Amino acid sequence: MKDIRNIAIVAHVDHGKTTMIDQMLRQSGTIQAHREMAERAMDSNQLEQERGITIVSKCTAVIYKGTEINIVDTPGHADFGGEVERVLKMVDSVLLVVDAFEGPMPQTKFVLRRSLALGHQPIVVINKIDRPNARPDEVLDEVFDLFVDLGANDDQLEFPVVYASGRDGYAMLDPNEESDDMTPLFDAILREIKPPGDDPEAPLKMQVATLNYDDYMGRVAIGRVFAGRMRVGDKVVLVRRDGTKSNAKITKLFSFVGLEKVETEMIEAGDLCAVTGMDDILPGETICDPDHPVSMDMIEIGEPTLSMILMVNTSPFAGQEGKFLTSRQIRERLDRELEHNVALRVEDTDRPEAFKVSGRGELHLSVLLEQMRREGFEMQVSQPEVIVRVDENGKKTEPLEEVVIEAPSEYAGTVIRKMQERKGEMTHMMQNSDGTQRVEFLIPSRALIGYRTEFLTDTRGAGIMHTNFHSYGEYRGDIERRRGGAMVALEQGATTAYSLFSLQDRGTMFVGPGETVYGGQVIGENNRENELVINPTKGKKLSNMRSSGTDEALTLAPPVRFSLEKAIEFISEDEYVEITPESIRLRKSVLHHGKRKASSR
Repeated sequence: MKDIRNIAIVAHVDHGKTTMIDQMLRQSGTIQAHREMAERAMDSNQLEQERGITIVSKCTAVIYKGTEINIVDTPGHADFGGEVERVLKMVDSVLLVVDAFEGPMPQTKFVLRRSLALGHQPIVVINKIDRPNARPDEVLDEVFDLFVDLGANDDQLEFPVVYASGRDGYAMLDPNEESDDMTPLFDAILREIKPPGDDPEAPLKMQVATLNYDDYMGRVAIGRVFAGRMRVGDKVVLVRRDGTKSNAKITKLFSFVGLEKVETEMIEAGDLCAVTGMDDILPGETICDPDHPVSMDMIEIGEPTLSMILMVNTSPFAGQEGKFLTSRQIRERLDRELEHNVALRVEDTDRPEAFKVSGRGELHLSVLLEQMRREGFEMQVSQPEVIVRVDENGKKTEPLEEVVIEAPSEYAGTVIRKMQERKGEMTHMMQNSDGTQRVEFLIPSRALIGYRTEFLTDTRGAGIMHTNFHSYGEYRGDIERRRGGAMVALEQGATTAYSLFSLQDRGTMFVGPGETVYGGQVIGENNRENELVINPTKGKKLSNMRSSGTDEALTLAPPVRFSLEKAIEFISEDEYVEITPESIRLRKSVLHHGKRKASSR
């Protein structure tokens, strides 16, 4: 058998997991020194590169002192926690990466809780010790307290610690030592993590953790062989989620080396691999020996907390920019997404053109919508709503978020007041060494919808907010969201600078001059709470007494442009976001002003 170590790198978002993997690939010699390698090479998805975050878990492997170290890079954002939950069962331990200044954050707690429950013995990596305000000793104490709070056993509390700078590519066992490479981290992995104890002579058993799709090979299942051997051409049995069984044949096998999958003839117990030949396989299902078709325990995935209605685009501009417009095409795309996005749920509604899509959070859902619009889909979505449950005592409960906010001290008072107005409960407060304040809250998930933009305004862009799902708690009553009303276009036409200039004192505009709008489109936010129907297409009446050239130049404030996430956050319950490959527009669900007025009565 090969000498193998299987590890996952887990951490809160932006604590340096993917950058650290870059250094491990380079310094192990897996990626040759002369070969060009993009920064954060594991983030190969276009959306990942643009946003600077990991969205999908990926496997790689490095060879160090004759040992193959299989590494799984995991997302650090709470909305993609489903990806983390799937892959933790594939590995024997984790590298828990913690920022040397920020310390443990909400997602750190989430991934550590899952890892400890599986019996892993984590290696703690205190990263970014090169930061000028790093506080590695205090962060180590905070990590130890977190292990205690999560019920770690005595062995897990004796965790090894490595200090590192993933960006500069060095690691050490003592922050006062000097080092110029990652050797201490590699040695710690070989020393502290046990090789897999899986039996290659037992009947085959492989569990699928994640899926890829290849245009030539079809569906590619990625997972770990927990027992036996798997060879190309073997006949196997696939045991499904519902307990049914079907016969299949292994057509291709791949192991991981660096950034590539390498075709191989055989995989033994304890190794991670990719396999083709099963076009209808799903995550969590088991590939077995035909004579011993016994399923492994299914991978438990947390339930969604947020839902929205996704519909066919019905605006007057529908069909002008996209290729895929019908409910059948949208449903087929959602079904394909369900095959690998296990934290997503899709349900039919009483309307054939609308579907209820549920996920872990706004980012989880908006990434799906962004991928669809780039593929040529047109659609519209409703305001997100939290998924409310009723407990065994008949009480209504709702999802609560754990929120960590770091902001300059002069803005902390405003932030605390806003959070309390949104039914937030302060759980912890401390002064950081750099003059900022760190405040922690427990707050309903729905209270955070639409708050991020307001938070950045309140802190002049200097605040940082991290969230993670905490639990379901008692429903906390009504929460006021958007304060301003909508400015809604009266009729279709091109906007004029003359009209926008006269309207801009009424509120904030979302469109500039010369843009085509339609009746019922939301083109601004009113300073007051009421809806304001306006005509942005009105032009100046010219006569022989005056002309457009005789007036002074009009000065317009630049319009506010929405990203997809901000648009979804902004809309009210009677509004939709229209999403096309080229445009993001806000609109009323009922476009005609008269009908809207009648229904409100």
